Amino acid sequence: MNARSASPFTPRTVLGLLLFGALAFVLTLYFIGIDETGANTNNGGGHGAGKGLNGFAALVKLAELNGNATTLVRNEGQLRSGGLLVLTPPHEAKPEDLAEIVNGRRYIGPTLIVVPKWQALPVGKDRKNVKPGWVELHSPKPPSWPGFADEITLRMDDIRLWRGAGQESALPAHRSVQSGAADNLVPLVTDGDGARILAGYLADDGRYPALNELAGFDPALGGDDEGLYPVIFVFEPDLLDNYGMAHRPNALMATRLIDAALHDAPPTVAFDLTQNGLGRSMNLLTLAVTPPFLAATLCLIIAAIVVGWRALRRFGPPLAESRAIAFGKRQLVRNSAGFIRRTGRLNLLGPPYAQLMRRRIARALGLTWQEDSAAMDSRIETALAARGGTPAPFSAMTGKLGQARKEHELLRAAEALKQIERMLGK
Repeated sequence: MNARSASPFTPRTVLGLLLFGALAFVLTLYFIGIDETGANTNNGGGHGAGKGLNGFAALVKLAELNGNATTLVRNEGQLRSGGLLVLTPPHEAKPEDLAEIVNGRRYIGPTLIVVPKWQALPVGKDRKNVKPGWVELHSPKPPSWPGFADEITLRMDDIRLWRGAGQESALPAHRSVQSGAADNLVPLVTDGDGARILAGYLADDGRYPALNELAGFDPALGGDDEGLYPVIFVFEPDLLDNYGMAHRPNALMATRLIDAALHDAPPTVAFDLTQNGLGRSMNLLTLAVTPPFLAATLCLIIAAIVVGWRALRRFGPPLAESRAIAFGKRQLVRNSAGFIRRTGRLNLLGPPYAQLMRRRIARALGLTWQEDSAAMDSRIETALAARGGTPAPFSAMTGKLGQARKEHELLRAAEALKQIERMLGK
C-alpha cells in the first residue's frame, strides 16, 4: 500500500509561488514585445510616429479622434489590410516597392501617398527646451522615383494660399510649395488660382463618388469597375504634416479628405512605417495575440488556470512514493517471474515445476519418494487409478509441462497438475 504523508508546503506558499511564476511569465512576455510598441519610432522622420515639423503624428491623432481605428504599420504583411493606407515614404524609398504596395491594394482599399519634400536634421542637443523628435527643415526638393507614377511631373513654386474641400488657408513655407501635374490627375487641393494641383487622385477605371463630390464634380462620373479603390497623391506635405496641421483649415480639409477616401471602405486608417526604415518582423508575442493563434493562446491560458486551481483544490495530502521493490514472498515471486518473462526463457520453468508437483502429489498420496522420475510417475498413476483415475496419464501431464515453450502451453499443463492436487486435498 502507498503511504500518505503531509505536504511540505502550505496552500499559501503554493499560491504565492504560482502568483510569482505568473507575474514573472507576464513580465517576460512584456519585455519580449516591448520593442514592438515602437518606443524609438519618434526619430525625427517624416512618418506617422514623427512629432517633428515633418512628421504626421498630428494627422494620426486627428484620424483617431474622428472615430477611425488607427494603426502604425511596422510589418509588411499588414500593408494588405482593408481600410485606408497612408504612405509617407522618404526621398530614398525604392520606387519598385512603392509600385508593388500601391498596385497590390487596388482591390483591397484606398491608398494615400504623401510625397516628401523636406530634408530634415535633428535639432542640436545644445538648444534649450528641445523635445525628442524635433527637427530643422532644410533644402526642399522633389523626390525621384523612376518606375513609380512616371506620368506625374513634380515642380516647386512660390504659392501663398491653398484651396480645396471647402477650405483655404496660407501655406507655412510658401516659397517652396510642391505640386504635381498629369493628364489623369483629378485636383482635390489647388493653389489660390487653381493652376497648380497640391493634392489629387488618379482618374482610372474606378468610380469614386465621394472624391468626385469633394473635387466638385458629378459623383456619378467615373469608370465601371466598382471594386477598384482610389489612389490619392498629396504633393505638398505641409498640407497634412505637423507643420501644417497647426492651422484649423488644414485639419478640416484632412478630415474631409480621409472621409472621402474611406467611402465604402472599413473605417480604419493605417500609417506605414516600413518605408521609413522602421519595419519589423512579428515576434512570438505578437503572433500569440494575432488570429488565428489568439484562439490557441486563450486555450493555453484557460488550461493553465484550471491546472493551477486543481492543484490548490486537491483532495488530501500527496501520496508518498512507494518502494521500487516491495517486501514479501509474493512480490519476490512476481519479480522473478517478470525477470524470466523478459529473458524469454519460459521453457526452463516446466521441468522444475513438474518435479515440484510430483513431490507434492506423492506426499498427498502417502508414497515414498524416488529420484527416478519415470518410476515415480508410474507409482503415482497406480495410486491415482486406485482412487478413481484421471482423464490423462500422469506421465503425459508431466511430459507436456516439460515440453512447453509458450506461456499458454505452460499454464495449461501446470493447471492440469494443480487440479490433481486439489482433488487429492478434498
